[in-house]
Amino acid sequence: MGVANAVGSFLGKAPGIRLKAFDGSTAGPADAPTTIEIRSPQALNYLATATGSLGLARAYVSGDLEVEGDLYTAMTSLTDLNFDLSWPERLRALRELGGFKLLKPPPIPPMEVRLRGRRHSKARDQAAISHHYDVSNKFYSWILGPSMAYTCAVYPTETSTLEEAQYAKHDLVARKLGLRPGMRLLDVGCGWGGMVMHAAKHYGVRAIGVTLSRRQAEWGQKAIADAGLSELAEIRYLDYRDVPEEQFDAISSIGLTEHIGRVQLPGYFRHLYDRLRPGGRLLNHCITRPNNLEPAIRKRQFINRYIFPDGELHGVGHLVSQMHDAGFEVRHEENLREHYAKTLNAWSANLDEHWDEAVEEVGRARARTWRLYLVGSQLGFERNDIQLHQVLGVKLHADFSNGMPLRPDWAS
Repeated sequence: MGVANAVGSFLGKAPGIRLKAFDGSTAGPADAPTTIEIRSPQALNYLATATGSLGLARAYVSGDLEVEGDLYTAMTSLTDLNFDLSWPERLRALRELGGFKLLKPPPIPPMEVRLRGRRHSKARDQAAISHHYDVSNKFYSWILGPSMAYTCAVYPTETSTLEEAQYAKHDLVARKLGLRPGMRLLDVGCGWGGMVMHAAKHYGVRAIGVTLSRRQAEWGQKAIADAGLSELAEIRYLDYRDVPEEQFDAISSIGLTEHIGRVQLPGYFRHLYDRLRPGGRLLNHCITRPNNLEPAIRKRQFINRYIFPDGELHGVGHLVSQMHDAGFEVRHEENLREHYAKTLNAWSANLDEHWDEAVEEVGRARARTWRLYLVGSQLGFERNDIQLHQVLGVKLHADFSNGMPLRPDWAS
């Protein structure tokens, strides 16, 4: 029946998708806006040997499967299809596509990573962060833009630019933390230093940022010097658990909790609580699951194998409970899910704009990995598969006062 028809028969019909295969066969409407090209038998090999969408991702990253047309449109259709076939369905598909030879393990793309050592030990956390962040500062600058902010932006309006939205995010965090001149801020998982520099420049705060990415720390320190902020701001290549200073007035954690394992969460929040003076605030900003029912980690998914090894997402209710148990009084919480979808859309557009440069800088396989990751993540936020929450907590004084305003004073 031809490879394209056989693949289409067990994947199901995706609206607006045409299949084209290496044997010359086609399936689906000829005028479909998107065509998926199965370029080699190895693409089938990937699909047959990996569960869920991991096989599809491997085939795409390796170049054995190509998408002609808009990747977002294609993935919108593909995410509705059933890739977790029963064994009878798998056997039928195998017979139609070439038999059991498809089950011979294909070469795993070099971008796929499996870490060694105890999960969330300092050494393994270092390796996980290095895998994702120590890629190329130039590559990240093309995707993220001048702000070099690799976390969810906050869009004041539908037409705000990415840079305006990243500024708004940093300023929202600063206002929620109640930053004032002379305060001391610790920013854990500081990335390239956007929050540190914003707090120092606009609020006169003495800010320390820490990151496990050496390249981030080097870039951030230079940016601080170039901005003339060296007397107020500093970025250290350091694990947040090894910061020697204590009694900060505020702590921001923007995009770090995703890298903290479920078992380590109580220690994480206790450590940050101990670093705050009474009346000090913590703003925890992170990606979450939409409920507490699903597992925190999915080992056999594309994201865990290619993007964030050892990454674990938690429901916001679990995070709030952990903050309470560590001693924080939680004062405010909000979901910024739609904002992250818009942020990812902007990053995807930036990558497309710099595609040829990105391929030359980091290689085609890594660039394709990122294209898939950004589009897939945008869909995840749009469909409420994942969310982004900011949770604000405060360390009470001995008399149980907290220094918080009676009503939030940080609204734009």
